[in-house]
Amino acid sequence: MSSDQPEPELGQIAKPPKKVKLTGPADALAFVIATGGGAGMIPFAPGTFGSLVGLAVFYALFAQLRAMPHLLQSGLLAASVILSAAGIWAGARAERIFSRKDAGQIVIDEVAGQLISFSLVAPYLVAAASRPSLMMVIGFLLFRAFDIFKPYPIRRLEALGGGLGVMADDILAGIYAAILLSFVPLVAPQLLY
Repeated sequence: MSSDQPEPELGQIAKPPKKVKLTGPADALAFVIATGGGAGMIPFAPGTFGSLVGLAVFYALFAQLRAMPHLLQSGLLAASVILSAAGIWAGARAERIFSRKDAGQIVIDEVAGQLISFSLVAPYLVAAASRPSLMMVIGFLLFRAFDIFKPYPIRRLEALGGGLGVMADDILAGIYAAILLSFVPLVAPQLLY
């Protein structure tokens, strides 16, 4: 989010777009991608709902690839890269569709960032005795904290133009969350098993 258009969070109402201008199928596709399948159109805390979409994508990958830890981690990384690339394209188009820079309705960045946050702990989560739901909650909260508070240099990345500016800050927030989350199995293994 740009500093002049802060993202609404829990308890806040998202500023509705002035107008949505879909001029063809490419704009319609960009709209669906950028809004995380429509989650960004929820009028309150759209970033949180975008992160929940990312959590759902993570869980779907986890459920399908649980028996293959290396494929789970590879799948998470591949999905993160694909969503980030699609988000750069869709985010640039969505800024025109919503007639504003990094509109609150654009949540593909939260979806991708949330996936990134689990990329380093995926192998730990597939252990037979692991409690992935607790790690999912911790990963969700860590990512949201970094996305909301934007420690250095996350906030500076918002200044990048177009779709890259939309995505870059949340990608770094996801990386920060992934690094902290990777310490949980080392510092507090009882939370994982």
